[in-house]
Amino acid sequence: MEKADILNQIQFFEDLSGESRNVLAGICIPKQLKKKEILFLEGDKGFSVYILTVGIIQLYKTSPEGREIVIKVVKPGEMFAEVILFEENRYPVSAVALVRSKLLLIPKHQFTCLLENEKFRIEFIGSMMKKMRYLADQIKYLTSTDVEERLLMFLKEQFGEFDETVCQLSKKDVAAAIGTTPETLSRILLRLKKEGVLIWEGSKISRNPGI
Repeated sequence: MEKADILNQIQFFEDLSGESRNVLAGICIPKQLKKKEILFLEGDKGFSVYILTVGIIQLYKTSPEGREIVIKVVKPGEMFAEVILFEENRYPVSAVALVRSKLLLIPKHQFTCLLENEKFRIEFIGSMMKKMRYLADQIKYLTSTDVEERLLMFLKEQFGEFDETVCQLSKKDVAAAIGTTPETLSRILLRLKKEGVLIWEGSKISRNPGI
């Protein structure tokens, strides 16, 4: 698929004109990552912003004790690491592919040059404002819904309506994605299994569509 077509399908860029998307596509570089491959590490100098087109990327920080703290799980259609465009020149988090993933890499220098174009700059800032509103909605979602609801919503977002599916993510990764602990997720899965709602064994997830 052409890079401009990919950008056209990404919600973040839906407010960009066709002309601006084509200009942006012209500086994008395709990149692929294997499962568990590191994209960048916390503290690395930031030369690029990324758009995830296929797969799942996990952003995390490392505590002084060496423990990994998940910050966000990036899904297809999302842009990340844009902080290096405006605030810092080093990545504040690390990024790793949880599954085989495809991205579009946007070089910082070339993107900065695009921002000198007034039309592109205005359209891009509008997209950034929309993303800020989305993040505010995400905070509201995390604070107003319980873990079971977030789990079921996450599975629906990832796999749609299903009776059976295969999940390439570990339960630890899913717990991080919905903002809970692996222990809490395990308790919920056990209860859902007893209730006949959802069964997660190995990588296979079975759901009772009638409940």
